[in-house]
Amino acid sequence: MIRITDLNKSIGRLSILSGMNIHFRKGRVTFIIGPNGSGKSTLIKIILGLMKPDTGEIMVGDAILNGDSEYRQKIGYMPQRIQFPENLTVREIFELIKKLRNSDGEPEKNLISDFSLDKEVNKRLSYLSGGTRQKVNAVISMMFNPEILILDEPATGLDPVNSRIFKNKILAAKNEGKTVIITSHLFNDIEELADDLVALIEGKVAYQGSYEGIFTVSGSGDLETALATLMTGVPV
Repeated sequence: MIRITDLNKSIGRLSILSGMNIHFRKGRVTFIIGPNGSGKSTLIKIILGLMKPDTGEIMVGDAILNGDSEYRQKIGYMPQRIQFPENLTVREIFELIKKLRNSDGEPEKNLISDFSLDKEVNKRLSYLSGGTRQKVNAVISMMFNPEILILDEPATGLDPVNSRIFKNKILAAKNEGKTVIITSHLFNDIEELADDLVALIEGKVAYQGSYEGIFTVSGSGDLETALATLMTGVPV
């Protein structure tokens, strides 16, 4: 669904992404993993059109990204932190998003119920806990039934019950043939949800393939050790 070819990005003399070739497939959950500063956030920003690459090509479906923003209608994005004016209520935030997307109806209605937000929709964002803000984030990412889900550390702040609900929705999206891309440092989530992994080290792809394949490549039996081996080049 998303194919990246020879992607490069530098800031000044500092290379951020170098020679990236990645294929995010439909009906698969792909985790982008790697240490801080490996290029995960920059890659996501480029896919979302928030940053331009220096060179390279990105295809979403059959469309090549060339400055046109229509492809974003296919994407549901969940950032690490919700960023809206603190004086808006949850309901006002949903209405704002729908106006921006030229959407009618109540696409958020069932999601509000699923994430137990019924009692929170008339509260201002400034009054919400971190976990509740993250539930609002989750609703926004899914409310338009997008073909592609991009989730940046989605489990941050969610309690076990809502984390389970969200994981089930991710699995349902995969089973519906959607493309799901997640960045996370939580090994439990990766072990439970990942079909594919893209491991980034210093702006380069150190591994791309199935979740199971990383153990064969690294010669390690657990994920933490496998990643450490990829990062250092030395068996741990």
